[in-house]
Order: sequence, then structure tokens, then C-alpha cells
Amino acid sequence: QVQVAESGGGLVQAGGSLRLSCAASFSIDSINIMGWYRQAPGKQRELVCGSTVGGTITCADSVRGRFAISRNNANNTLYLQMNSLKPEDTAVYYCNIQRFSRPIWGQGTQVTVSS
Repeated sequence: QVQVAESGGGLVQAGGSLRLSCAASFSIDSINIMGWYRQAPGKQRELVCGSTVGGTITCADSVRGRFAISRNNANNTLYLQMNSLKPEDTAVYYCNIQRFSRPIWGQGTQVTVSS
């Protein structure tokens, strides 16, 4: 079954760090378009950090310098390292990997940052 599964969310104090993981059930070795999104209560889902077809990494202004995306092709996993977390980073975080032009979404993992 083609799927991705996020993990690593939780409750953290402001200023803390978390690393999210997105494990894919398929090979990501040749895939460039992938990223992390988040959705806070009452808000639209937004891109956090992602890579484009050319492999360029882009992050939202609100997280640039604090968050970083990386990948491990050997274990088909995408990561999001989140540092200096703020209460406004509280949201459900989703992984998205585009496979054969079809976006594969995970169920999301909750990140809650307390002040």
C-alpha cells in the first residue's frame, strides 16, 4: 500500500526542539517534490518547508532559520527539524510526497508549543 506516516510530534515548551519523521512505504530516491505542511485550528493548511522539482528547498518566512528539511533515501524517510519553537508553531503537521504526479498525504502529527 502506498502511504506515508508522520511521527515525532508532541508537547514542547517554547524555545524547544522537535524532529518530525515521515516514513514512506515506497522508494523516495528519485522523488524531488516533497515537503511538510501544517494546519492550525481555524486556518488553512500552509507549506512549512518543501523541495521543488529541481531540488530547491524553500521554507515559509515564519520558520526560515529555525526549521530545516532533510531526507534519508536509504530508509525512505523525510525529516523536519524544528528549533526555537514558538507557540504559533502549534499545528498538525503533514508530510506530502508527490509520487508519479500524485500527492501522497499522511494523517498528520500534532505539535503543541506551550508558552
